Amino acid sequence: MEFDISFYNGKRVFVTGHTGFKGSWLCKILADAGAVVTGYSLEPPTQPSLFQTAGINQDVESVIGDIRDYKGLKSAFDAAQPEIVIHLAAQPVVRESYKNPACTYETNVMGTVNILECIRNSNCVKSFLNVTTDKVYLNKEWIWGYREDEKLDGFDPYSNSKSCSELVTHSYKNSFFRDNRVAVSTARAGNVIGGGDFAADRIIPDCIRAMAAGTVIGVRNPYSTRPYQHVLEPLYVYLMIAAKQYEDTGYADYYNVGPDECDCITTGRLVDLFCRYWGDGAAWKNQAEKNAPHEAGFLKLDCSKIKSVFGWQPRWHIEECMEMTVKFGKIWLSGGNVRAEMEREIELFFGGKING
Repeated sequence: MEFDISFYNGKRVFVTGHTGFKGSWLCKILADAGAVVTGYSLEPPTQPSLFQTAGINQDVESVIGDIRDYKGLKSAFDAAQPEIVIHLAAQPVVRESYKNPACTYETNVMGTVNILECIRNSNCVKSFLNVTTDKVYLNKEWIWGYREDEKLDGFDPYSNSKSCSELVTHSYKNSFFRDNRVAVSTARAGNVIGGGDFAADRIIPDCIRAMAAGTVIGVRNPYSTRPYQHVLEPLYVYLMIAAKQYEDTGYADYYNVGPDECDCITTGRLVDLFCRYWGDGAAWKNQAEKNAPHEAGFLKLDCSKIKSVFGWQPRWHIEECMEMTVKFGKIWLSGGNVRAEMEREIELFFGGKING
């Protein structure tokens, strides 16, 4: 099944969490495709940030606000009158969720309630996608990938709050949207890498920071296996789901989004690749912490469903992902044009210019 990004030309799209890493890339794609984009989010969560460095504010109507603030969210939502809503806003870091569990639940659970309330109390939305995570599943550390009908029960406050976000979405779908006036889906994506991620406690940003400082990369969990993919992979899928269910509510469902099995690798292997592509003597060391907060050791997704339903296949394997990520990192460190690099990678991924 082919997906034509030109579907978004002229569509009114509301993106929560637009100032974050994924949100910035998503807004750039949508704007290039000709969508009328309104973003609602806190100020960029990192300094530096991709949103500011790449000038994403020029691509969207940017509203700075807290997803926990229903009144502020509803005001921005009503002004935008969106046809499509993509919900990315979240507290997305596992270790931060141990430090601030209440804030994590307020943001990830009540934030989902608030955006669904906006949709429930409107007549403009036809398609809603809630982006969660592969960590929503009860992780038994088994070697096969989790399917969409597995039990939802994340361990840590972040993962568990996203499990709750899924359940909230399921409830609203069953309680208020059974008439299919709004197509509702969730997407459970694996770990993403790519240029412009400056978050704390993430491995690629840690690598870039080490290169900037001229130090050896410290790796906390080198033997943990994760489904790594370039950030453009899940964003393409989000846009595909939102578009297809807009046209046919039969596509509304719950979908895993992850790489092929060959790209489910250990963090140590990922950093090996980073060092190889970076060169210049880049190296890493094991910095496993004693008494560190629990994080899953093995996690893999079964993406058979989305491949079967949409005929989707990942475009880039992990080596290509890392090549892009390193190139972007070097451009940023040298003070180069990161916006132009975003455009280059988007055009390469989509097979040409996507300007609407």
